[in-house]
Amino acid sequence: MRSLSIALASALALTACSSGGDAEETTTGAAACAPSSGPVTLTYTTWIPGIENVVKLWNDKNPNIQVKVQTGPNGNGGTYANFFNQLKAGNAPDLGHIEYDALPSFRVQDGLTNLADCAEVTAAKDQFVDWTWGQVSFGEQNAVYGIPQDTGPMGLFYRKDLFEKNNIPVPTTWEEYAAAAEKVKAAGGYITNFSQSDISQFAGLSWQAGGRWFANDGTKWTVNFSDEATTKVANYWQDLITKKLVSAVPPWTTEWDNAYNTGQAWTWVSAVWGANSIKSGAPDTSGKWAVAPMPQWTAGGTVAGNWGGSSTAVFKGSKHPYEAAKFVLWLNTSEEALTALNKEAQLYPATKTGAKLPALSEGVEFYGGQKIYDVFATASTQVSPDFVWGPTMTDTYATASDGFKAVVSGTGTLADALKTAQTKTVATLKSQSIPVAE
Repeated sequence: MRSLSIALASALALTACSSGGDAEETTTGAAACAPSSGPVTLTYTTWIPGIENVVKLWNDKNPNIQVKVQTGPNGNGGTYANFFNQLKAGNAPDLGHIEYDALPSFRVQDGLTNLADCAEVTAAKDQFVDWTWGQVSFGEQNAVYGIPQDTGPMGLFYRKDLFEKNNIPVPTTWEEYAAAAEKVKAAGGYITNFSQSDISQFAGLSWQAGGRWFANDGTKWTVNFSDEATTKVANYWQDLITKKLVSAVPPWTTEWDNAYNTGQAWTWVSAVWGANSIKSGAPDTSGKWAVAPMPQWTAGGTVAGNWGGSSTAVFKGSKHPYEAAKFVLWLNTSEEALTALNKEAQLYPATKTGAKLPALSEGVEFYGGQKIYDVFATASTQVSPDFVWGPTMTDTYATASDGFKAVVSGTGTLADALKTAQTKTVATLKSQSIPVAE
């Protein structure tokens, strides 16, 4: 993560110089962290299901630091665009929900408050899984640009009843998964839905396979969406799409929910938070689902991908960083809040002790009483820590999504779409004066 820090600092320095700002102050200065005088009301924008119930626990006990929740669509579904517009207009909320892959974009735009001067924040570092702290500090000294909230180790959600009824073994390898797809199609369903717009899932699949989209040597970024591992993943899913073994319904839509609720889609390779998505979107299937480890590229392998995971950041311009930090630490470290977040949204904590929460050791009724979090606890230890996000992921995802949508409509291939995304990402980096290796 050290090289990521250097590259981001370089980009920020160039941006600040071009706008007449003080580059040194922009890149390294931490916000003063002192209590405000009098009662404070913080604004917090997120898309976490049931977050109002969690925040109420805080508000009931902290009359002088009240938090007003504003909900919106998921980040790439519109909330990030709103954040950037609000930052530009100077009316951003105090706090925002930002996934790890998007955090560098806000860092490059100088939209985040550095909380390093808040003693309680820096003291909390050891409570978090090491790689998640690297995601919010970018490996910099004296820098904390958000508090880790959750992680997204991936597993295989599957309709246990349908697999058993049709005598189809639960796949443990990707080769077996493709074979199962043929049998599922013969039984009248689709093994899964290929996401044509949320590229984060494809990133997680590539992460598992060993793909590394971004790297830098301390001075310049390298962008590579055509490495051997990513190309392998792209060709694999292209084959399933071409053979019409997967559906391609836009995710997070009523049509998507219906496919799972009616048994048209039998599996979903997703992150731990997907447990809530299926539960809320397919209520008629309660008790029929189970969770298994991700299929492996090599039989007997033990490698997992990561999809998502979030931080809670304090935006530049907040007048109450001290109070914001106190609330965010409670939200993301206290057993009370973590238990409530899991109950409401099945979030998987980023803290080291989070996996030991009583709520995570219980069977889940919707999943037939299975202790599904045991699967994800193991998966979280199998995620490689060296996947680096680029500094313009929102733009990268938008370009890739356009290409993926064309593919499922019959135009081009996933590999071609990724090459286009790489070309446009490099152009975007250069347009922002971010050094890129040729």
